[in-house]
Amino acid sequence: MNATTRQHEVLVLGAGYAGLSATIQLAARTRKRGNLRVTLVNPYDTFTERLRLHLTATGQETAQLNIPELLDGTGAGFVRGWVTAVDAGAKTVRIDDDRVLRYDTLVYGLGSIADSATVPGADDHAYTLDGPQDAALLAERLAGLDGGTVVVCGSGLTGIEAAAEIAERHPRLQVVLLGRRAPGASMHPKAKAHLDAALARLGVRVRSGVEVVKVLPDGVELADGSGIPAAAVLWTSGTRVPPLATAAGLAVDERGRVLTDSALRSVSHPDVYAVGDAAAIRQGYGVMHGTCQGGMPTGVHAALSILRVLAGKDPKPFRFGYYHTPVSLGRNDAVVQFTRPDDSPRRIVLTGKRAARYKETVSAAPWPTFARMKKMPASGAFWPHGGRYTRTRSAT
Repeated sequence: MNATTRQHEVLVLGAGYAGLSATIQLAARTRKRGNLRVTLVNPYDTFTERLRLHLTATGQETAQLNIPELLDGTGAGFVRGWVTAVDAGAKTVRIDDDRVLRYDTLVYGLGSIADSATVPGADDHAYTLDGPQDAALLAERLAGLDGGTVVVCGSGLTGIEAAAEIAERHPRLQVVLLGRRAPGASMHPKAKAHLDAALARLGVRVRSGVEVVKVLPDGVELADGSGIPAAAVLWTSGTRVPPLATAAGLAVDERGRVLTDSALRSVSHPDVYAVGDAAAIRQGYGVMHGTCQGGMPTGVHAALSILRVLAGKDPKPFRFGYYHTPVSLGRNDAVVQFTRPDDSPRRIVLTGKRAARYKETVSAAPWPTFARMKKMPASGAFWPHGGRYTRTRSAT
C-alpha cells in the first residue's frame, strides 16, 4: 500500500486469547503506518482468563486485566459492546443494536460457550463457567451452602478442574462428577492414575458412562431413569458457538464454526478470518479443538496473513501441533500430560506440586507473551506458549 491509499479498517470481534493476540500482533507491526487501523470489539473491558474461571467459581481472587491497558502503545482502538449482527455482504458489524462499524477485513473470534441448550433444564437450572459473572454466581451459591451435593456435568478438562477445586475449597459439600467417558480417558495410564487418585483424595465421586437427560431445580435425571439430588449443578458438557456467523451467511460446519482455508480465511468470504474456538481449522490430524494453547497462534497467524495479503503476497499456511495438556487438581496438585502434535498422549508426565507450578506458569504465560509482541519489530518472529506453531518470520 502507498501513502495515498484509503485507510484500511481491520475489525477484530472478541477479546479472548485468539482475538487479543490478533489485535496486538497486527497493531504492533503497523503502528507507524497511517493507512491501517485496527479496532477490537468486546462486551467487557476486562480480559476473561478462562483458564482460571474454576478459581473464580470457588471464591478465589484472580487478577483484573484491563483490555485498553493491554492494548496501550499498540495503536489499536477498543470498542466496548455486544456484537448483535454481522453483514458480510455490506462489510458491517452491528454493536448493541444501535451502532454500526464498517470493516475492510474482519477477524472473527467470538469464541464458544457451554452447550447448555441441548439438554432440557440446563439453561434454566445449571451454572456455567462462560465468564466471570457466571463463575461468580456459582461461587455465591456454593458459599451459601452448609452441605449437600454439587453435580458437575461433563468429565472433560473443565469439569475435572472445577470438581477438584470445589471439593478442595468446600469439603463440607459432596461433589459428583458425571460424564460419558471416564476423566482423563485419553491420557497415558500414569497420568490417568494420578488424576484418579487425586479426585479420590479430594472425595470427588466419579460416575462415568452416564448421560444427563434433564436438569431439574434440585438435581439431574439420567438416561437410565435414575436421578441425583443436587443443591447446585454445574454444566461443562460440550460447547457451542454464537449463531452470528451462520446468520451472516459465512460457510460453517455442523457446529456453526467458520470453515477456513489454510491461511485461516473464511472459505466463503476471504475478507473474513476466523480464529480460536469460533473457527473450524483443519490440520493433518483433524479439526483443532478450542484451547488457549491453540487459540493464540491462530490469532497471530491471522494477523500475519492479513499483512501479507495487503502487501500483495500469498499468505502462508497455518500449521500447529499440540504440546501438552495441563490439568489443575486443586491448588497444590496437577497433572501435565505431554502430547504428540496430534494431541495423542506421550509417556512423559508431570504430577504433583511440580505439575501445579508448571500449570501456573502456563496460565500466566500470555501476559509476558503479549508484552513481547507489543515491542516486536515488523520483521520479528512469534513464539507462542505451549504449542508447536510453524512460525512466519516476516509479515511482508
